[in-house]
Amino acid sequence: MSYFAGAALRGSAGWTAAEVSLHGVVDVEEVADRLRDADLDADISLLFIESDDTYLVVMRLDEGEDLRIFGSDSAFADESRLGAILVGDIKVPAIEIDEVVERSADADPDKPAADPDADPVGDADLLADLGVSARRLLELCGHEGLLPADVTAEICQTIGCGDEVEELREA
Repeated sequence: MSYFAGAALRGSAGWTAAEVSLHGVVDVEEVADRLRDADLDADISLLFIESDDTYLVVMRLDEGEDLRIFGSDSAFADESRLGAILVGDIKVPAIEIDEVVERSADADPDKPAADPDADPVGDADLLADLGVSARRLLELCGHEGLLPADVTAEICQTIGCGDEVEELREA
């Protein structure tokens, strides 16, 4: 299973990005430690983990504490060891995806709606204070035809670290 794990780190000088290796991690706390190690002084640390062009996990630490996690689909936990580590213990659904599907269809019936089979889990509000509401995050993750890399790019552009993460991806 292939993955991309890119950290977006906001400190006093603005956003930076760094790749984070998840090789050999045994639990979600070890993943959080690797995110902390990317920049010990970051005010906000985000980790975008994209797996096999199918799943996206976003992790957030504020000043190195209070780990928050969102996963685009709980099926990731059944599909891989990494998925089980990242979202396997999350029991709380993000919000009902049906609400997002219904709103998307009402807004523009010709536009592809969110995938009703997706089962997002975790804290969908983890980026709300940065300009990406829970509803918008769920719409992006469930939008037919958008890959996890597309979702990450859209989120990063919105929050102001798009260029940094794109440079990291191209390196």
